[in-house]
Amino acid sequence: MNTSTAIAFIGGGNMASAVIGGLRANGRPASDLLVVEPHAEQRARLAQEHGVQALESAGPELARAGTVVWAVKPQLFKAAAAPCAPHVSAALHLSVMAGIRSDALVAATGSTRVVRSMPNTPALIGEGISGLYARAEVTPAERGAIEQLLAPTGRTVWVEHEADLDAVTAVSGSGPAYVFYFIEAMIEAAQAMGLSAEQGKQLALATFAGATELARRSTEPPEVLRERVTSKGGTTYAALTAMEAGGIKPAFVKAMQAAQQRAQQLGDEFGS
Repeated sequence: MNTSTAIAFIGGGNMASAVIGGLRANGRPASDLLVVEPHAEQRARLAQEHGVQALESAGPELARAGTVVWAVKPQLFKAAAAPCAPHVSAALHLSVMAGIRSDALVAATGSTRVVRSMPNTPALIGEGISGLYARAEVTPAERGAIEQLLAPTGRTVWVEHEADLDAVTAVSGSGPAYVFYFIEAMIEAAQAMGLSAEQGKQLALATFAGATELARRSTEPPEVLRERVTSKGGTTYAALTAMEAGGIKPAFVKAMQAAQQRAQQLGDEFGS
């Protein structure tokens, strides 16, 4: 077991950059961080913005890392893992890759201490949420270390079964796109009713932000909050009645189930 505080990132894209930026902002020294990133432009940016060591390819330097963060595209994982494997078997491993199952990480790295994470894009501004699953070999202290590592990206939720990450993917991993979709619809409706696109955007964004914060702070469930702004025969009632008639809620549930099924398929394709 490698107890070093050094962290190696395999892949230096947006999610890795978000984590690295948060760690540096919270006082983690650049000397503790190492990135393997094949693209020269991205390596230069990481070195310039965060002062970290950025390597074109994996090598013996990885052996000093107590934690390895996997942040490459799923289809590139096997190729990326091969040169890393001789140096990382003693490390704790955190994957932010969609679809790569923990068994595949164990087989590729030689370490059974693996945590999988499903983040979402608001992590880039510190407002994300990540679903986390840990194999049995991961200690409570290591779970805590992973939570601290991801803290700069937002909140975390642990799930008991690895398959639950497919549901997390459907709910929160893909979730920002659903929100953006509804914001688009609200802007389109605002324009159809005579407002400008900018006015519609301001109203939609403020409404989503305010309603979400109200729901977060309230001890009451969302359905109660909805009922409180829905007077029978009023404007909100008319809108929700139209949505119910159009089958919006069951269609939305079906869409999320489709996302879950696709996550399972990706796991079958890339995760074995």
